[in-house]
Amino acid sequence: MSSLSQTPTDCAERPTKQWVIASNNKGKLAEFQRLFASAHLDVDVVPQGELGIEDAVEDGKSFVENALIKARHASRISGLPAIADDSGLCVPALGGAPGIHSARYAGEHGNDSKNNTKLLETLAPMRSDSPIEGVFVCVLVMVRHADDPLPLVAQGLWRGEILDAPVGDGGFGYDPLFWLPSLKTSAAELSAVDKNDISHRGKAIRKLLTQLPSL
Repeated sequence: MSSLSQTPTDCAERPTKQWVIASNNKGKLAEFQRLFASAHLDVDVVPQGELGIEDAVEDGKSFVENALIKARHASRISGLPAIADDSGLCVPALGGAPGIHSARYAGEHGNDSKNNTKLLETLAPMRSDSPIEGVFVCVLVMVRHADDPLPLVAQGLWRGEILDAPVGDGGFGYDPLFWLPSLKTSAAELSAVDKNDISHRGKAIRKLLTQLPSL
């Protein structure tokens, strides 16, 4: 599928043949690259780190706000269309926490081990015979330029349960604690291909791809 043969919208110019992914998270980038490669886009999707772009300051109050901040930041610096992801784990029993703070839940950005430990400790007093629900959330935003007034937005949800101990050594983030009852496996035990088929990020990317012909 190629978006480059489509007629531009009234609100933005046709994108160039290179887009930037507004992330420096190695786990996310690996998933992005696999998913976009499978879509056979007629563009080069480049991680922002390869262009010397540092992470934006994420001071939004929601996933969509932070995704927009990151996309506009990467687009403004690079001069390219940008795609940004904001994602995390929401636990209804904790009022949606860790939510947008998932990557720094324990106070140190990107420390998966500490984040998982804090989540387990926080949920320990709430354990009973009933499972604790968890929802992985991914919001993707694409801007055709930094001031794009009509960004593309796609959301993916992945529902499961929160384990009381890690299971599996694959994936990243909270994957070892995310149990899928129907598959009887944790997200950390899935292959990359199987995870992309059912994950929040996979769902969001496929929804975003359906909007690309509007570019």
